[in-house]
Amino acid sequence: MANYKVIGGDLKQYGPVSTEDVHKWIADGRLNAMSLVQVHGDIEWKPLSSFPEFAEALTGKPATLIPPLPFGSGESGERAAALQRVKGPAIALKVTAILNMLLAAWSLVRLTIFRPNLDQLNSMMQQIGDPQIQQLLQQWLHMAYGPFGVANSIFGLVISALIFIGASKMQSLRSYEFAYTAAILAMVPCLTPCCLIGLPFGIWAVVALGKAGMKSQFH
Repeated sequence: MANYKVIGGDLKQYGPVSTEDVHKWIADGRLNAMSLVQVHGDIEWKPLSSFPEFAEALTGKPATLIPPLPFGSGESGERAAALQRVKGPAIALKVTAILNMLLAAWSLVRLTIFRPNLDQLNSMMQQIGDPQIQQLLQQWLHMAYGPFGVANSIFGLVISALIFIGASKMQSLRSYEFAYTAAILAMVPCLTPCCLIGLPFGIWAVVALGKAGMKSQFH
């Protein structure tokens, strides 16, 4: 059975919808003989009166201006509601990702260009009386300001980029799995510098993505 797309009186596109939906909208006065209709998959728009399957339903219906279809009718309304539902958490995740990128980038610049004087820091550590604590702190300094610190900053940049891409896909209802992964990454402590704000925003996104029927609106 064919599915159809229709243009409402508000000049917005609705559908695809079934033959039964079109019949119902004709009966409700939302569509008439002059309403523009397209068979789903075709490229040509035609007046509803040119479709024989609706001739009987259109009998006695005046060919006047089509009133707007109400919000929420058919798949288009469901998708619009889904877009509205994910808009807030998606933007919040984007903000989190951008802050993470800035902090990780600054950390990388600081470690590669404005490197601290480790000798001076080591001499300061020598003032600590306990040799074990002194050795432990020196090892930590060399890790934090050495290759490990650089790798950690690069890792933060990569994770932040993944969160931003996933949030963008969420906002446009593309790739449900990628969007869900981005929300989880934002919640994981210590993966990003802004994990404290990423946690509530990630939970918000997961709750929005978990709403009934939400996954079916993603492409």
